[in-house]
Amino acid sequence: MRLNNYQGALQQPIGSGFNATSTTNDVIKEIDLKGKIVIVTGGNAGIGLETTKVLAKAGATVIVPARDVEKARKNLDGIKNVELEMMDIMNPTSINAFAEKFLASNRPLHTLINNAGIMWVPLRRDIRGIESQLATNYLGQFHLTAKLFPALKKANGARVINVSSLGHQMAPFNFEDPNFLYREYETLQAYGQSKTASNLFSVELDNRAKAYNIRVYSLHPGSIAGTELGREASLELFQKMGFLDVDGNMIPEVAARLKSIPQGAATTVWCATSSLLDHIGGVYCEDGDIAPLANGEDSVGSYGVELYSLDETNAKRLWDLSEQMTGMSFQVS
Repeated sequence: MRLNNYQGALQQPIGSGFNATSTTNDVIKEIDLKGKIVIVTGGNAGIGLETTKVLAKAGATVIVPARDVEKARKNLDGIKNVELEMMDIMNPTSINAFAEKFLASNRPLHTLINNAGIMWVPLRRDIRGIESQLATNYLGQFHLTAKLFPALKKANGARVINVSSLGHQMAPFNFEDPNFLYREYETLQAYGQSKTASNLFSVELDNRAKAYNIRVYSLHPGSIAGTELGREASLELFQKMGFLDVDGNMIPEVAARLKSIPQGAATTVWCATSSLLDHIGGVYCEDGDIAPLANGEDSVGSYGVELYSLDETNAKRLWDLSEQMTGMSFQVS
């Protein structure tokens, strides 16, 4: 029996009973999270905010690190069991400060949801010179998880959920030029490789961390109406992606597949709470279940996951590169 998901060995649906129309209320039904500590990055907007609301209502203490604390405070107003902290996921010093403050509280961390992300932005770099989508969507996940690993071990039964995307199908990880120093910047390629990286990180971390009763998942939330993620994308880019017609109107088939925010956050909540995943990890999920492998078809309304984002050699190579890029050692021990 395979105990890891390298090359997609465990990558098949398990009959959860949920689907693309399932909501957060559906997947959280009858689950009690009292006494659990959860961190949700980007937990003050979009599907992150919905995730925060649902987990807090189920009894968890939810900690939301946010770059714009005042904006986050307004969005989180009235939600019980929520703690708000400052953190900029693109700033390594800020990540360190947040993690150190949490570790100093001596609390276990039962669930880390790496939800924060950006999409389809112009070329920008962080203070280290790292391309912004890679820095935000992946390296921030790696850095924060590494720093919080002692608290995850302390939980003696923790989960790490990395919000990825169908967008991983846009590009494998480019090990030769991840920061677009020698090739022309293309925002979809940058986004795609950042999400592929998130999948590779998930399969590798799960294999390393399962000995400490920590399981790891990546997921595609779906195409969701009502979020701010695509706010910087041009009309031409949405047309290139096949979302809009020549007049700028949404393609009917695309509109029919859009999820509401409660539907979009459902897979995150399912990965964080489902007992069906107690003994399996390193898998990529969508629509409230483990996704199938991508086969170039959409015969069951599910896009699936590309094998290159579950490859063992790439996963280990990315781990080493991530340590180099962040300047830190992530020792799972």
